[in-house]
Amino acid sequence: MKTFDELDCWKKITVLRRTLAEIVKVFPVDEKYRLTDQITRAARSATSNIAEGYGRFHYQENIQYCRQSRGSLYELIDHLIVAKDEGYISHEELAGLIHEITSCLAVLNGYINYLRQAKTKNGA
Repeated sequence: MKTFDELDCWKKITVLRRTLAEIVKVFPVDEKYRLTDQITRAARSATSNIAEGYGRFHYQENIQYCRQSRGSLYELIDHLIVAKDEGYISHEELAGLIHEITSCLAVLNGYINYLRQAKTKNGA
């Protein structure tokens, strides 16, 4: 692969990021600098950490940035639970989003495992 945007994990999380960007548009105005901002930042962090890790060219650093991305995905789950608790999204929407995030996590974990194996294979 020549660029990070060819990675399946980056592509999949980008779709999630765009979905969440639409969802937070209907949150109350008083959440703009609170929950809306937190969800937006965590979603952006998930993709940007994959990109930054890819640019590091060292397996261990790339893995570490992917772990940061994974942490951001789990953070999103917590923020979305808050959104459901506050009545901004339904239980069904929450379940669907958690399913989508879980799918993103699976692909990201696959990429992390690939990087670990490549690191071992190349003795890096």
